[in-house]
Amino acid sequence: MKPFLDENFLLKTKTAQRLYHEFAKDMPILDYHCHLPPQQIAEDMQFKNLAQVWLYGDHYKWRAMRTNGVDESYCTGNKSDWEKFQKWAETVPYTLRNPLYHWTHLELQRYFDVQNILNADTAKKIYEECTAKLQAKEFSVRNLLRKMNVKMVCTTDDPVDSLEYHQKIKDDAFETPILPAFRPDNAMNVSDPVKFLDYIKKLEAITNIAISSFDDFLSALQNRHDFFAAMGCNVSDHGLEEIYADDFTGAEIDTIFNKVQGGKNLSDAEQRKFRSAMLIHFAEWDWEKGWVQQFHLGALRSNNSRMLQTIGPDTGWDSIGDFSQARGLSKFLDKLDSNNKLAKTILYNLNPADNELMATMVGNFNDGSSAGKIQWGSSWWFLDQKDGMTKQINTLSNMGLLSRFIGMLTDSRSFLSFPRHEYFRRILCDLFGDEIENGELPNDTNWVGKVIQDICFNNAKNYFGWQLDNKPATFKKVIV
Repeated sequence: MKPFLDENFLLKTKTAQRLYHEFAKDMPILDYHCHLPPQQIAEDMQFKNLAQVWLYGDHYKWRAMRTNGVDESYCTGNKSDWEKFQKWAETVPYTLRNPLYHWTHLELQRYFDVQNILNADTAKKIYEECTAKLQAKEFSVRNLLRKMNVKMVCTTDDPVDSLEYHQKIKDDAFETPILPAFRPDNAMNVSDPVKFLDYIKKLEAITNIAISSFDDFLSALQNRHDFFAAMGCNVSDHGLEEIYADDFTGAEIDTIFNKVQGGKNLSDAEQRKFRSAMLIHFAEWDWEKGWVQQFHLGALRSNNSRMLQTIGPDTGWDSIGDFSQARGLSKFLDKLDSNNKLAKTILYNLNPADNELMATMVGNFNDGSSAGKIQWGSSWWFLDQKDGMTKQINTLSNMGLLSRFIGMLTDSRSFLSFPRHEYFRRILCDLFGDEIENGELPNDTNWVGKVIQDICFNNAKNYFGWQLDNKPATFKKVIV
């Protein structure tokens, strides 16, 4: 019987162990999509205790705690940090076979060198030991990134964000570039006229552009797109139920904008046309600047209206949706490709039923202009676990080129989440190692090791056009 979470965790064969320890383990991390707060990096924050760094904002843990019968006051409520952590520790033993069980203990080991299993009996000791370590300078936010060998981070930022904290990070010459990613979801959301008008006011304030027409609206957004580019951004991101690709005319969009600007509710058809138009504009701006565009598709968000009203969005009430993806996505990508304005694109699906759809869709628009121009992104959100990763890797292998895959990301709000890259790498090496030992792949560990290193880091670095130097700290955009 193997010990739990030892050095060969998830690595069943000798070949898998060699591939991981000799090729994958020490590769740097390039986290090209996450939700880390730039302010905490700019201020090089020190967390006061383990609950703050682990439980604040982590809806994965909150969902598990609620399922275990824990009252909301211990999740997002007013209980003390220790009380919240205690309830999490009591929940952990019940997360067996959930990825949270692995992530929790990987994080305890990798950051704090804590080998104990977390439960109600060990909670106090672990809390006090880790909280004491968090007070040391080596556990500041920037040092946590250094500890995990993180070489680049892309945050997720609204167009109306001032990016002041990104500027401070650049001014400090922090050697790990922290770059913004342009996430204009709010600029497309016309389902609530009151919220949309409030967003227009914020856009006017940040750009000093009066918005009285759709053209004004576009000019203001393009102003922000330009500003993000000046701040080093070359990545956009969209979180959508599906790609909107309805036919529209310029006159229709002008009319729809005027209607919603007048505070009137739009029909579903009008909302779809407006979103379709915005997606095309954003995509063309990305192409003009040589950016990479990302689309996270398929989440059914804020299902629990009572809890949405009580504690707000992004607090753990979302699930997988069953939206139709293929036809709209094909139409959208084809329209851009037909006009020779299709930027590098990464597609993420949340519904595993869409795996083969995504794996084959990307092949329709990989035109040989660059390796892996259209990517099927890593397993996302509810699929970010052993089974989900394995299925994504196998499907991509069957229907595309896994060797050109740009690999893992955290998609996280936590500075302790980087062992997810290790988790992915171990699964990847185990799959390759198993097939080498079965005779399904040649026993050429040097070539397979190179492919693994490419998937872990090199492919993403080349795909985004980033040249990363360690000392002195620099960021260089390479035009290819």
